[in-house]
Amino acid sequence: MDKVFSDKINLLKCLAITLVVSGHLEFSLFGMFPPYSFQLSLFFFISGMLFKDKYLDAVFDFIKRRIKSLLVLYYLYSAFYMVVTLIIAKYTGKFWGMELSWKNFFITPFLNGHQFDLSCPMWFVPQLFMTMIAFLFCQKFFRNRSEIVRGIFYTILGFSAIPLSKVIELSAGNLILIRIMFSLFFVYLGHLYVNKIRGNYNIFSPKIAGFVICLQAILWHFNRDYDPEHGIGLSYVLVWARFDDQIIVPVLTSLTGIWFSLLFIDVTYKYIKDIKFLKLIGENTYHIMANHLLVMYLMTITILSMNKLPLSMIEAHDIYWIYNPVQNTYLYFVLTMLITTYSGMALKYLKKNTVDKLAACFLPVKQ
Repeated sequence: MDKVFSDKINLLKCLAITLVVSGHLEFSLFGMFPPYSFQLSLFFFISGMLFKDKYLDAVFDFIKRRIKSLLVLYYLYSAFYMVVTLIIAKYTGKFWGMELSWKNFFITPFLNGHQFDLSCPMWFVPQLFMTMIAFLFCQKFFRNRSEIVRGIFYTILGFSAIPLSKVIELSAGNLILIRIMFSLFFVYLGHLYVNKIRGNYNIFSPKIAGFVICLQAILWHFNRDYDPEHGIGLSYVLVWARFDDQIIVPVLTSLTGIWFSLLFIDVTYKYIKDIKFLKLIGENTYHIMANHLLVMYLMTITILSMNKLPLSMIEAHDIYWIYNPVQNTYLYFVLTMLITTYSGMALKYLKKNTVDKLAACFLPVKQ
C-alpha cells in the first residue's frame, strides 16, 4: 500500500468518525447530507478497501486477526463501562443500560450492542466483525466467478435488506441478517473501488459530479430534518433496521455520501495531509467511537455544576442529551474530539509500554 493511498484511507477514517460524533450532536458537516445518512456505510466501505484477497486462503488467520483487533478491545471496554455504569448508578440512582447478566455482556453485543448506554456506539464493532467474516466467505465462494456475478450478488443483498425489514419480524436474528445484507454491499464496493476502479476510471468527472449533485438534490426531497412527526428521512438507524417508510433512499444516499467523501479527501488532500491532528483522529477511531459519549456525559455534568443546576436534569433525558445545544454544541464537538483522540493515544502508549512489555516477560518469544 503506497503512502498516499494509506494517508487518504486514514483521512477517510478521520472523516467518518468525525461524522459519527457530529451526528450524535445532531449537526451535519456537509449541508446536503444530514447526520447518519451515510457515515456507517462509509466505515463499511473503508473496511472493504482494506480487505486483502490473500485471506481467502487463510480463513482462520483472518478470523484470529479480527478477533484480536476488534473483539478483545471491545470486551475490555465493555468491562470498563460496566464499572462506570455501576458507579454512576450508585450516585444517581439511574442505571444507564440493560440488566447485568452473562448474556447481556457476551451475547447482546452481537445482537444490538446496547447493553450499556455510554458504550452503545460500539455496537458497530461486533457488527463489523460479523460482516467481514461473512464477506470473507462470500468472496471465497465467488472467487472463480466473474466480477459481474459478484456485483449482482452483493447489489441484490444491499437493495433487498430494507424491503426485507418491512415484511419479516425484526427479531434479534433477523436484525443481524438485515444489517449484514445491507453492509456487505458497501464492503464489496470498497473492495471493488480499490481493485478495479481506482486508477482505472475517473469517478470525479464533471458529468458524474453533476449527476451525483442532482441525485442528492432529489433525495433531499425525502429528508425530514429530525421532525419526529414525519420520520427521519435521509437518516437511518441501521442497528434497529429503522428506515421508516423508505425503501431505496438509504442505499442511494449512502452511495452519494461515500462518493462525496472520496471527492472531499481527493480535493483537500494536498492541504490537509500534513495536519497531524487529523492523522491522529484517523488512527484513533476505535477509541473515539468508544469514549465520546462518556466525554459528552461528563461535560454535561460539568456545565450543570458550573451553572448551579441539579444534576438530576440529565437523568430525565437519554444518553445523547446535552445542555443548551444552541450555545454548547460546537464546544462539545471540539472538546470531545480533542479529549477522545489524545486519550486514545495515551491508551496506546500505556499498552505499548506496560501491557506488551509484561506480556513479553511471561510469554516465550518466537525465534
